[in-house]
This record gives sequence, C-alpha cells and structure tokens, in this order.
Amino acid sequence: MQYAFFGTPTSESLDRFAKLIGAALEGVGFTAAEGDVQDANLVISLLDLDDPKPFRRRGKGTYVVGLFERAAHPEPIEESLRADYPQLLRGLANLVLDYVPGRGAWFTTMERGHYGIAADDEERLAQMVVERLLPLASSRLVIDNEFRTDLEPDLWSGDEITDSIREAGVRLGHLNLLPNPFPIEDLLNERELRHVKRLYGIGGLSYGNLSARKDERRFWMSASGVDKSKLEVAGRDILLVSDYDSEQGRMVLSVPPTVEPRRVSVDAIEHWMIYREHPNVGAIVHVHAWVEGITATDVNYPCGTEELARSVAELVRQAPDPDHAVVGLRNHGITVTGPSLEEILDRIEPNVLREIPMS
Repeated sequence: MQYAFFGTPTSESLDRFAKLIGAALEGVGFTAAEGDVQDANLVISLLDLDDPKPFRRRGKGTYVVGLFERAAHPEPIEESLRADYPQLLRGLANLVLDYVPGRGAWFTTMERGHYGIAADDEERLAQMVVERLLPLASSRLVIDNEFRTDLEPDLWSGDEITDSIREAGVRLGHLNLLPNPFPIEDLLNERELRHVKRLYGIGGLSYGNLSARKDERRFWMSASGVDKSKLEVAGRDILLVSDYDSEQGRMVLSVPPTVEPRRVSVDAIEHWMIYREHPNVGAIVHVHAWVEGITATDVNYPCGTEELARSVAELVRQAPDPDHAVVGLRNHGITVTGPSLEEILDRIEPNVLREIPMS
C-alpha cells in the first residue's frame, strides 16, 4: 500500500501534523509513493479552508482524505458538521479531517458521520488517526451496476411491490425520516459535480433507502440520489436487483428496454447479503435516524463497501430475531428488517429518534 500527499500545508503546525501522519502510515506498512500521486492507494489532500484545491483521482480505488486546520472546532456538533461537510465535497474527498492543534482531530464522512479523537501528544494523535483510517481506506466499494434489459414485460410498469415501496417512501417523508441533504449542487461547479457522481456512483445526495423482496433471489430497491418520497417510475426510480457479480464487484439490475435507469442505491450489496441469508425477510429499510438500545457496527465503513455490508449482515445474524431486526450503523443510521415495509414503519415509528448519536 502506498500513500501520498497532495497540496501545500497552510501552516507550520499542519505541515508538522501531516508529516506525523506520514510516519504513522509507514509504521503500519505503507510506503511513500514515488512519482505520480495517482499511483497511491491513500492520498492525504491538504486543503485551504478558503480555497480548497480538490484532488481529482482517476479511479475509485484511491481513497482521499482531506486534511485542514482550524484554530478552534465549531460547537455544538450540528455547527461543526455544517462547517466541515462542505469541505468534504469541495475537496472531492471520501472523508475530511479537521485538525485543531493541541486539541484533537474530527472526522466527517460522506454519510454525515462526525466524531472526534484526542490524545496527550501530536504523535499519538497521528497514530490514532491512522488507526481509524486503515479499515476505511482498504475497504472495497461495490457501487458499479450492470444493466440487463431482461425485465419481464409484465413488470415494466412495476407491481404491487413497487407500489409498496413508493408508499413507504412517501410515509418516510411524512415522518421526517428523510433529512434534507446538503445542497451539493450549490457547493460544487458542474465539472466537480460530475466527478463526485462518477466516483461515488450516485445521482446526488439523498439519504436512506428501501427495498422489498420480489422472489427467492430478486428484490426491488430505491435508486441512488432520488428523493425517496417521490419514487415515480419503475425501472428508473425503483430497480429490480437480480444478481451480484462478486468477481467484478457490481450489482446486476434487470431493467425494461424503454427506460433510462438510474443507479441502484449504494447499499444494494448490504440488502443482497441479508435477503440471501434470511429467506423470511421480506423488506429492509435504512434511514439516517436512531433507536435507543440497539447494537451497532464498530467501524464507520463507507456506504457501498463490502465491509459495511458484512458488518451489518453480521449484526442482523446475531439479532434475537433476524427477521425483525433493528441494527445500528455507527455515526450513520439504522437498518431494519421485517416481513413488509408497512410492518417495519409501524414498528419503528414510536421509537425512532431523528438525531443520530455521534461517537
């Protein structure tokens, strides 16, 4: 594994901390990339808060961490997230690190996860940062789609299952469980917006997803980047997942030849694993909300990674009743299984919290 730095440090303290991160990476087996920065597996992009220069990677295999410095970290957490999240988008990064000399470092993820770490000295802080980054930077994205125009003609207009997904999306909106995403179109220019959508396999930022089983192998699922309260067209906004190509790391979608499909939600790999293991699970809901007392993943893997999918699937497997499970994704949200979308929403509505605890 190789690492590289991109950009120019904006202060002596940021330069010093970046070098400590480099030393910590080498301490766990990374080597500094020689030559083209694009050859690195992990790029630490040094950002200027006033004018962040984005690192435009050539492929999804490069993990980019935006690193910048503030004199103080904004409080409360809602303010710090609002301040740091735009830097992630402007820096075209997978994650950003807000470094405050003498105080600590705060992580912000694409899924709006936000948490901080502190240490007695800067060298130890850099080591802790690297410990947190390693599982994220080495995770495998499964966000590519293969579209096959083999959907049965009698499903081209959807069925009762797509109707249930559409109705559940409207209900999520009424329950205020579809938080407004950051205005990505307002933060990025057209070129950067195209780059973000290509890299992350998204149509835009839209949180949450829904799916419902069609048969033993297939399930309908909401598309990526679409308002879940406005799922209108089957084959475009709601897609039939028919297979998983594990060798190529992509989801296979059966679509009608008459519709230009969107990409399926990046969490399709997670739903695929759960449906395959638990034949009595008829529906799955993922929302950026919380329920007290649930078990949660330990590592905040990015959405759409095989590692996150396996972590969530393992928690569902360990649940007292996997067919009616509520599990947490740390700093992220919940995934809920059930016999139907209606049953899931009836079950979680009395207990769901809109604010996700950050740790």
